[in-house]
Amino acid sequence: MENTLWWIFFLASGVQFTYLMVVFGRFVFFHKHEQEAEQNSNLSGVSIIIAAKNEAAHLQDLVPLLMQQDYPEFEVLIVNDCSTDDSEDMLRSLAEIYSKLRIVNVRYTPDHVTAKKYALTLGIKVSKYDTILLTDADCRPVSPHWIRRMSTPVRNEGKTFALGHGSYLALPGLLNKIIQYETLFTAIYYFSFGYWKAPFMGVGRNLCYKKSFFMEKKAFNSIWHIEGGDDDLFVNRYATAENTAIVAHPESITISQPKTSFKTYFTQKKRHYHAGKYYRNKDKLKLGLYSLSHLVFWLSAAGIVILESTWEPIALVLGLVFARAMLQYLIIHKARKKLEGTGKVIWTLFFDLMYMIYFWTLGTKGYLSKTVKWK
Repeated sequence: MENTLWWIFFLASGVQFTYLMVVFGRFVFFHKHEQEAEQNSNLSGVSIIIAAKNEAAHLQDLVPLLMQQDYPEFEVLIVNDCSTDDSEDMLRSLAEIYSKLRIVNVRYTPDHVTAKKYALTLGIKVSKYDTILLTDADCRPVSPHWIRRMSTPVRNEGKTFALGHGSYLALPGLLNKIIQYETLFTAIYYFSFGYWKAPFMGVGRNLCYKKSFFMEKKAFNSIWHIEGGDDDLFVNRYATAENTAIVAHPESITISQPKTSFKTYFTQKKRHYHAGKYYRNKDKLKLGLYSLSHLVFWLSAAGIVILESTWEPIALVLGLVFARAMLQYLIIHKARKKLEGTGKVIWTLFFDLMYMIYFWTLGTKGYLSKTVKWK
């Protein structure tokens, strides 16, 4: 029994250290930012598209902020998705001030499609430019160079997708710390695999792709019925080593308003995990191998500590746990500095355990759920 447990522990440790050092480490230690010359060549038009439902308060602040982007040719296209607040009147007033603002008002959603995908499709169809940059109503670009940075791979490098980082506003409290950790770790995941030329997801808070490709693939064909997935599932279906780039720079990120209650946060994550069950099998393996080995690592380590009666084997287990904790801290520290411009991270070991528990509870619930909602 104990010998088997040791073999399980060493196997799980090997997988964990491989992910941390090789998969994640290659991105956080070796990825370099694009050159300034690449950003400033071929400054063709960009369409910023936002699907919004009852987001008048957020849009009131966001639209003027987007108009301050340091980019010569762009439009901001708001798709007002059957809102019942004063979004339509407010947007009409803003359109009189800002000539780059365009509005699409959705009056109904067909029964066979999901609301957000339908709204985005209408917006993309009527957009002026071939380069589409997506974000959400509650997001804020942190830099006036956001358009320039995020669109560079699509405008200048012939890429179909450019994957960006969408962070969350830092607030007091345990929930916010969990959100910060989970969001950063998710970003490390998909940026690392993107850097390894094996992209598998992106986030709609900060995503760029070609309109012509979207139309060629007939929009969200085959995933219309799935609530959510307008970002990660679309990328998962079509992103390849050749057509996808990552954009990892503090000037390229957006910051969103985080959930402030566990109930709303769990509802959001349930939707995200629900979409995950439609990933390609090879991408489920990428996620599942780390998550399973993560769980087994901690369970087998705990089992050995409980069962062993001598100090030497316990010291070996605790040494590997400590080494993994230090390596993980370094990875998260470097990743946050690369993505967000700051490297301050604390309590990574605690949140690593929290992440494991929440992943296996919420992930299972979301994976097995049959119905989720956007709004």
